[in-house]
Amino acid sequence: MLKLDRCLLENGSFRLAADLEIDAGRRIAVIGPSGAGKTTLIEAIAGFVPISEGKLSWNGQELTGVAPGQRPIAMLFQDGNLFPHLSVAQNVGLGIRPNLRLSREEQDRVRAAIARVGLRGMEERKPAALSGGQQSRVALGRVLVQGRDLLLLDEPFAALGPALKVEMLDLVAELAEETGATVLMVSHDPADARRIADQVVLVADGTAHPPMPTADLLDNPPPALKAYLG
Repeated sequence: MLKLDRCLLENGSFRLAADLEIDAGRRIAVIGPSGAGKTTLIEAIAGFVPISEGKLSWNGQELTGVAPGQRPIAMLFQDGNLFPHLSVAQNVGLGIRPNLRLSREEQDRVRAAIARVGLRGMEERKPAALSGGQQSRVALGRVLVQGRDLLLLDEPFAALGPALKVEMLDLVAELAEETGATVLMVSHDPADARRIADQVVLVADGTAHPPMPTADLLDNPPPALKAYLG
């Protein structure tokens, strides 16, 4: 279970309160008005935004003061964060070792991850030789080799066309099912939430609210969300 116990998150002058629990294995969409603090929430969970009050824990282990790299968390950013001078295999391998000095077993893990995200045979290509959807798959492969319990996604597929985005959302759902990872995905599109998430965390009016069933929240949105969705 991921637990934010009476937390106050601060990002510059912005403050967000969060007091909620998320069961392990859930797929959660984080939605709300622009500027409400959706990214602040997942960056605080990842350790990039300070928690000035309260405690953050995962399965009973407190993470509040733990460095980002030591948390059981992998994060997929909006731009994918690929290195243009590195090959597909090298970009994925960074998820295991930043110096890319991989053992044979680790190299096998990289190849398996590349195959699992549908890029078998493209190991030596550079990002510039890939489509946008293929670049997203590389970034997802890097996350996959890390084998972390928590997967945080900050609108990583927002720049893709509708068909490609659906394809990537389905792949994330499949990988989460296979690995048992808990997924939190920031999205501005309620269709994304309906497709991938069984629950939604609404971030609005300075608060990250406890998760609710996706259909319940989106079919009967509170005023702040209704104004945003139109």
